[in-house]
Amino acid sequence: MLSMAASVLAGLLLLRYFVFATPPSAFEPNALPENTLTSETGHSQNVSTCPGYTLTGLKETSSGITAHLNLAGNACDAFGSDIANLTLEVTHDTKTRLHVNIFDTAQNQFTIPSSVIELAGPDDDVHKETSDLVFNYEPSPFAFWITRRSEPDGAPLFDTRTSSLPPTPIPPIVSNDSSTAFDGFPLVFEDQYLQLTSALPFDANVYGLGEAVASAGFRRDVGANGGTGTIQTLWARDAADPIDGNMYGSHPFYLEHRYNSTTHRSQSHGVFHFSSAGSDIFLMTPPSSPVSLIQYRLIGGTLDFYFFSGPSSQEVVEQYGALIGLPTWQPAWGFGFHLCRWGYHDINVTREQVENMRAAEIPLEVQWNDIDLYHAVRDFTTDPVTFPGEEMRAFIQNLTANHQHYIPIVDAAIAKQVNDTDVYDPYTRGVELDTWIKNPDGSEYVGQVWPGYTVFPDWFAPNTLELWTEALQNWSAAGVEFSGLWLDMNEISSFCNGSCGTTANISNTTQPSILPGDPGNLVTEYPEGYNATISGPSGNITVNGTLTFDAGEVTTTSVLTRRGLGEAVEKGVNLNDPPYALHNGNGPLWVSTLATNATHAGGFVELDVHNMWGMMEEKTTHLALQALYPTKRPFIIARSTFPSSGKWTGHWLGDNFSKWQYIRFNIQGVLQFQLFQIPFVGADTCGFNDNTDEELCNRWMQLSAFMPFYRNHNEREALSQEPYRWDSVANASRTAISIRYSLLPYWYTLFANASMRGTPPVRALFFEFPDEPELFAVDTQYLVGSDILVTPVLTPNVSTVDGIFPGQGRVIWRDWYTHEVVNATPSTPATLSAPLGHINVHIRDGSALLLHAQPAYTINETRSGPYSLLVSQAADGYAFGTAYIDDGETIPPTPNRTVMIHSQRGEIRLQSWGDYDITQKLTTVTVLGAAQTTPERVLIQGNTARSWEFDERIQRLVISDLVIDLNEPVQVSWA
Repeated sequence: MLSMAASVLAGLLLLRYFVFATPPSAFEPNALPENTLTSETGHSQNVSTCPGYTLTGLKETSSGITAHLNLAGNACDAFGSDIANLTLEVTHDTKTRLHVNIFDTAQNQFTIPSSVIELAGPDDDVHKETSDLVFNYEPSPFAFWITRRSEPDGAPLFDTRTSSLPPTPIPPIVSNDSSTAFDGFPLVFEDQYLQLTSALPFDANVYGLGEAVASAGFRRDVGANGGTGTIQTLWARDAADPIDGNMYGSHPFYLEHRYNSTTHRSQSHGVFHFSSAGSDIFLMTPPSSPVSLIQYRLIGGTLDFYFFSGPSSQEVVEQYGALIGLPTWQPAWGFGFHLCRWGYHDINVTREQVENMRAAEIPLEVQWNDIDLYHAVRDFTTDPVTFPGEEMRAFIQNLTANHQHYIPIVDAAIAKQVNDTDVYDPYTRGVELDTWIKNPDGSEYVGQVWPGYTVFPDWFAPNTLELWTEALQNWSAAGVEFSGLWLDMNEISSFCNGSCGTTANISNTTQPSILPGDPGNLVTEYPEGYNATISGPSGNITVNGTLTFDAGEVTTTSVLTRRGLGEAVEKGVNLNDPPYALHNGNGPLWVSTLATNATHAGGFVELDVHNMWGMMEEKTTHLALQALYPTKRPFIIARSTFPSSGKWTGHWLGDNFSKWQYIRFNIQGVLQFQLFQIPFVGADTCGFNDNTDEELCNRWMQLSAFMPFYRNHNEREALSQEPYRWDSVANASRTAISIRYSLLPYWYTLFANASMRGTPPVRALFFEFPDEPELFAVDTQYLVGSDILVTPVLTPNVSTVDGIFPGQGRVIWRDWYTHEVVNATPSTPATLSAPLGHINVHIRDGSALLLHAQPAYTINETRSGPYSLLVSQAADGYAFGTAYIDDGETIPPTPNRTVMIHSQRGEIRLQSWGDYDITQKLTTVTVLGAAQTTPERVLIQGNTARSWEFDERIQRLVISDLVIDLNEPVQVSWA
C-alpha cells in the first residue's frame, strides 16, 4: 500500500473511467451539491508545535479516576481547531477490561449513540485494585501507559509517552507523501483531527485492524526487518478486494501477541478504539528505531479506548465479544453448500443449476440469485418475464420440500420513482414514513446505482424498521419466500458524486454503469496461467490428468472489469473535505459514496456515521426478520461491517478475483473476522471477478469446505464455475463436502460456543500453540477449533504442499483419511502429498469428535441420520470433547443438550445434560491410539460388543453395529 500511495488517486481516476463510464471530471467538486463547503487553508498541517495537555482536578472513583485535561499552551490548529478542555475517565470495567475515555468536556464531538451500539458496562464488582490492567500516567504533558499488575516490571502494553517513542521529526515513510511524516507525538484533540501514538515492541506481532486484504498476510506489517509498514484507512468503500487499500468494513480493533524469549512464554492483549470516525491507523518502525509504533489519526469523534488483558489470544477475542456483543446464532442449514451467480438470467437457468447439482450428486443446500432477479434492477421485486412471482413461489416451495433453501440479494439503494404512473411501493412508502437520507436543505438525497437514480434508507429515522419489515413481508408474499437475505453494496455505494439526481431528469433510467458481459465490458481475459492453444476456451487446466498452468505461451487479453451529532452542530468545520486527508483509495471521501454532508434523522451527518451504515442495515434487517418469523434464526450475509455486526449478520469477503493469490487471501480474511466477532465468514469460492479454471476451482472448493460460510459465486458472463462443470472439481467437491457434513456437529458446537462465549471457531495456529514463534506469521494453514488442522494447496501446478505441525513434537497428529500418525520434524515444515483433488486434513491428539455417520445430500437429511464418534487419544490415553445439539432452527433459549466425551487409557465415557431429546443413535465408535496390541475384549455399557475390529499398525479400534442413546450415560472400555 505504501509504495502505491502517490499513484492511488490517479489510478482510481482511470479505473473510474472504465468501470462506470464516467469521465474523470466527475471527481471535480462541482459534482457535489451547491451547499458543499470548500477546502480551508488556514491550518499548518504540522503537529510539531502542538502543546499537548495538562492533567488537573484528579478524582478517585470506586472503579477508576476522572480528571480534566487542559490545553498546555497555545493552540496549534494543525488540521482544525484545538479543543482546550477535555475530560479523562478511566474505568476498570472487569478484571480483564480497562476503559480509557478522553472526550471534549462540552461533548460536542460525535460519539456513537447507545441506541445504535449498546456496549456492555462495568460489572458489579470493584476491580481497581485487582484488575490485571493498570492505568499509569504523567500529568504534564499528559501521557498514559497500560501495564499488567502481574508483571509490574514488564514492558507496557500501550504507551503514549514521548520518551518511549522514536525522536522526531521523522521524514516521510513514503518519500512523495508528506502526510506519512511524523512531526511529533503529542496528544492532539481538534474538532477535525485527533492524534494518539503508542510505542510497540520492535517488530510487534499485531493482528486485526481491518477490513483488509493485506499483502503481508494475517500478521500485519509494522515496518521492521525489511517491511514497509501499514496505513490502515478506516473509511468504508465499495472496492473489489483491493490489496492494501481500505475496503468494505471498518474495525479499529487489534490483538497483539508477545513472546518472552527468556521465559519462552507468550501473552496476548487487545486494544479497541470505539469510534466510527474516518481514520488512518499507522503501523510503522522508523529507520534505526529500537521500537515500532501505532498511531491513530482521526477526522472526528473522541479517543474512547478499551484494553483487554487476555492473556491468551482466545480470551482476548472473547473479552472483546463480551463488550460489543456476541455473534448471532446460525441456523444449521447455513453450514451447507451455497451456489450463486451474477448471470442466472432467468428462473429456468436458476432451476437448472439445482437440477444439475443433484444429477451430479454434489450436495446443494441453498440456491441464491443476484440482481438478475429484479424488475428494472429494483429491490423487493421480481422480473415479470424472467422471474415471474408465482413461478418463483413454486420453485422455492419445491426447494423447501426437498429440505433446500433460497436466498435473494437486497441492494442498499432504493430506486426513486420515475413519474406519477410508475408504481414502486418501497419508495413511495418510504416517502410517507420519511425514511430517506436528506441533503442539508431537507430535500431527498438522490444518488445513482444499478436501477438509475436512487434514495438511501436512513437507519436513524424512527420509521425505517417499519418500512423495511413491510417491504420484506410484501416481497415474500409476492412469491420470493426467502430463507435468508444477502445485503450488498452497503458501504454505502453510489455511482455518482453528491446528490446527482436532485435536479436531474429522473425519467432517465439508463444504466449508470456498463455491466460485465455488455459491449465495452466483456469478460475476455483467460484464466491465470492459462494456455488457450492447449485447453481451448473450456477453462480446463488439466490435459490427460496433467496440470498445464503456465505451460507454453500464456495467452491473455487485457480488460478492465470490476464490479463494480458531532460535526453537524459544530461551527467552522469542513464536512466534505476535512483538512487532514485520509488515505482513502477513492481520494476524496465523497467519491463513489454519499456526500459527507448528507444528513440523517436526529441531525447526524454522513461524515460521522458513514462507517456504520452497513451495520445499521444489518441490525434493521435482522430485527425485521425476527418480527416476520419470531421463532426462526435470521440468516444474513452482508458486505460492509463494523464492530457489533456479528450480532446481526455473517459476512462474505467481497468481490475477490479468480487468482491464486486470492485463495491465500481467503484464509487471512477469515482469520481477521474471527477477531472481529463475525465468525460466520467465507470467500466467493473459485473467485468472483475474472475467469477461473479447473485447477484453481478444484483447490478452492476443497479449501472452502473447511471455512464457515461456503458459497461459490462469480460475475456475469465470466466462465461458468459451478462445481459440476469439471469432473475433477465435482469429485473433489463431493469428497470435501462429505467431510464437511460429517463434521457438522463439530462446526455447530464451535458456533454455539461463539454465540455463548465469543470463542473463535477458526483459529490461527498460534492461538492454540502460543509459545511457538515459528507459527506467529503462518496463514497458509489454520485450525478449525482446536482439533482439525487444514493445510490447503494455494499454488498452481503442484502435487505436494508444505505444512508445519504445531506442538514442537509434543503433539501427535493423525491423517484424517488414513488415521496414520504423521512423522514430521518438530518446528519444521513437512512436505505432504497433495494431488489434485486432495486437501490435507489432520486430527490433533486429545480430541473427541461427535460426527454424522452418514453425510447426505442436505443438512436436514444428514442431521436425521445416525452419529459416529472419533476419538484420537494422546500418548497417555487422554481425549476430551463436547457436542452441543438443538433443533438447529429456533432462537435461543431453546431446548438443547450438551454431550461431553472424556477418554482415558482403555475407556471412553459420555455424559449429557439438557432438555433436548436426541433421537438419532450413536452407531460407530473409532478410537485412534487405542492400544499397541489387539484388545482381548471390548465392552459397551459393561456388555461385550458384538462387532469390532482392531488395526494394530495404526492402533485403531473400530466398534460398529451400535445403537447407543446419547441422552444417557455411555461407557466404552477395552483391554
